[in-house]
Amino acid sequence: MIENFLEYLSSVKDASPHTLRNYGIDLRDFFKFVKIPLESIERKHIREYLASLYEAKKTKKTCARKLSSLRSYFHHAVGQKWISVNPIEDIELPKLEKKLPPMISYDQVKVLFDQPDLSDYLGRRDRTMMELLYSSGLRVSELASLDKKDVDFAENLVRLKGKGKKERIVPFTPNAGEWLTKYLSDEERFEKDKSAIFLNRFGSRLTTRSVDRLFLSYLKRSGMSQRITPHTIRHTIATHWLENGMNLKTIQLLLGHSNLATTTIYTQVSTKLKKKVYDETHPRAK
Repeated sequence: MIENFLEYLSSVKDASPHTLRNYGIDLRDFFKFVKIPLESIERKHIREYLASLYEAKKTKKTCARKLSSLRSYFHHAVGQKWISVNPIEDIELPKLEKKLPPMISYDQVKVLFDQPDLSDYLGRRDRTMMELLYSSGLRVSELASLDKKDVDFAENLVRLKGKGKKERIVPFTPNAGEWLTKYLSDEERFEKDKSAIFLNRFGSRLTTRSVDRLFLSYLKRSGMSQRITPHTIRHTIATHWLENGMNLKTIQLLLGHSNLATTTIYTQVSTKLKKKVYDETHPRAK
């Protein structure tokens, strides 16, 4: 039944391998604890499992993730008529503090963008990725899955495949378009995969893990102390959009958030940033 559920997540919900692995770990961990079949599970068993997680000093975030996995699984089980009553229905997830997403200043963006060696083909590829990430607020998975057919150079638009197979079309800057055009026509470009945009040195599509590793190497080279990932660039451009007057609804559409509440957190980042700038620059602030 767990395998059936994971197959459903993969084929219908288009869940990533990382998500599937976590769901599998969480569900097998739960059934190993309760030692009874699915149809015998009651609310008390879930509460006992939750208590065991707290006793093991698991974080609220871990507990919430495991309960979320169970919630999805039991919902699926009811839909498949494996069980008639959902035992987790009235159990609430632990309340989590909303952490502000990490971001960097525009000056730090420029420092990061200066790291790739533009005399090298792979360096030019990496700079192109950075430009596109900052231009349009892409997720790293969206960047890695980009195909040539997704890009409209005449209108400076790109079609993205987001979470849950949701597609959206977002603009990119003329500057990012120039970098992309030069990269795709680079005489050193070797294509084993003819459809993908971003390729590794062997001509195959770059993976999300590879993009993460590249950013880590450029971070070390830049001398910046904080942890910067491709997702940091997404948070950064969202905050910069807000700082420069873009409304939240537009930012929500550009980022592909299904819920406006997810986008609203950037208002907190913006307020915090303004306060920091005020404290650092006002002659009477100290």
